[in-house]
Amino acid sequence: MFAASASPRRSKWIAPPISSPALSAQWIVPLPLQSRACVAGDTGTALIAPFSGGSMLGLPGLRLPPAGFLLLLPFLLLLLPATPAPHRASYKPVIVVHGLFDSSYSFRHLLEYINETHPGTVVTVLDLFDGRESLRPLWEQVQGFREAVAPIMAKAPQGVHLICYSQGGLVCRALLSVMDDHNVDSFISLSSPQMGQYGDTDYLKWLFPTSMRSNLYRICYSPWGQEFSICNYWHDPHHDDLYLNASSFLALINGERDHPNATAWRKNFLRVGRLVLIGGPDDGVITPWQSSFFGFYDANETVLEMEEQLVYLRDSFGLKTLLARGAIVRCPMAGISHTAWHSNRTLYETCIEPWLS
Repeated sequence: MFAASASPRRSKWIAPPISSPALSAQWIVPLPLQSRACVAGDTGTALIAPFSGGSMLGLPGLRLPPAGFLLLLPFLLLLLPATPAPHRASYKPVIVVHGLFDSSYSFRHLLEYINETHPGTVVTVLDLFDGRESLRPLWEQVQGFREAVAPIMAKAPQGVHLICYSQGGLVCRALLSVMDDHNVDSFISLSSPQMGQYGDTDYLKWLFPTSMRSNLYRICYSPWGQEFSICNYWHDPHHDDLYLNASSFLALINGERDHPNATAWRKNFLRVGRLVLIGGPDDGVITPWQSSFFGFYDANETVLEMEEQLVYLRDSFGLKTLLARGAIVRCPMAGISHTAWHSNRTLYETCIEPWLS
């Protein structure tokens, strides 16, 4: 069912550059040859009107025929002040990582929005682990995406932005942990179960038709279950000990379980310039929806916000430090279902576009 993943494919779009008045300027030589040369003020368009005599060239009384003037026109242009080059914004490259059962096509609206608001931005949607391949273990996906993003980052010394949707948000957080040379400016987590998932969804019913959320831990917290990406972040609040011992992914990147790389991963994660968390109560998939903001259930299924979570209080992977330096942005928005986050224009303008510097 799970064939070896093909080499990373990347779909790259380059938004059209900002139009340049200097490039569209035209030299206009009206007839008859009666007036003197002039330059329009700050419009970027110069008007060259020929003159009747030769006084401008220091040759009083000399009258040039039209052909003679045209021969001199290139030299006259050299005397004109150069039109200043228009300011052109330079935006950091954007890398997009999709979620469960997604592909690059799902982000066509998001690409249109970025092209409109930030023309010239290089946007790369990583076409990797698409469809059912997105069920492969998350550490395998992290390695594949790492190999894909590393050359993009290497070509962008000023930094890059990550937009990571749903399950892709966990892949990106792991990338920030394991890459000691990443240069991510804004990590935008778009409706991602950052503290895990504990809810019956259509995805789960399709994958495990005989299981409900109350007994899914029997599958997910087994070696066999950890071979599925969904089980890598299944977080049953009623079986916390099993979660901590069996989770091969979420418990590690959260720093909830000791491992030799914990200190290095925390240091790497704190290289990020900004963490933007996006989600909402009408998502319908992420359960609880506050998981998008590092909130989660306690044993009584009461949601505790990020500041009440042990991973925050212990600052196990850097959340508390990020918040202290003002580097966490929370952008909750109601009325958006899970599959509409990357196509909602209002959401883009409010929660994404401001951070794409």
